[in-house]
Amino acid sequence: MFTELNSFFKNICRFDDATLEEIDKSFEVRHFPKKTQLLRQGEICRFEGFVVKGCLKTYFLNEAGHEVILTFPIENWWVSDIASFHEQKPSRMFIETLEDCTLLFINPQEKEYLLDRFPKLERAYRLMVQRHLATYQERHYQSIAMTAEERYEAFLERYPSIPHRVPQHLIASYLGVSPEFLSRIRSRKVK
Repeated sequence: MFTELNSFFKNICRFDDATLEEIDKSFEVRHFPKKTQLLRQGEICRFEGFVVKGCLKTYFLNEAGHEVILTFPIENWWVSDIASFHEQKPSRMFIETLEDCTLLFINPQEKEYLLDRFPKLERAYRLMVQRHLATYQERHYQSIAMTAEERYEAFLERYPSIPHRVPQHLIASYLGVSPEFLSRIRSRKVK
């Protein structure tokens, strides 16, 4: 169960097996069926989750009550509301499973304990946050500077497995277009 998590950490920093075994003890294995809400707007996020199996969506509701998709965390990704988790303030987003999922959860206290005990883990988390920030910056750039068709192409290139796992209307929400417009883009692409 922890093989993927240990590989993730080893790819970022050099950890010996004994250290990884100690780190693993702070994570809890959790299984969730499809359509489970792990976090609702207004709740405090009390977990960071490493996705072992499955696909989720993170989103918020706009003023019209429509879902605006932020991410589709899949295997070997992390899922959380970072601001809510670290500041222990109410979340502005939702986290929901799109498939049956297995996650490794860590709570804020266990994370702080690990970061104090293993300084190298602090570096691993910093590098991970930098990568996530770069991804969010790229997405922000794309939403401003690229056409919808270019955003769809970039999405397919970066996340080739997600369109096979996620309904088209959710991908349209992620891209900021209507499902009908995305359907036209896909039709032009086929031709």
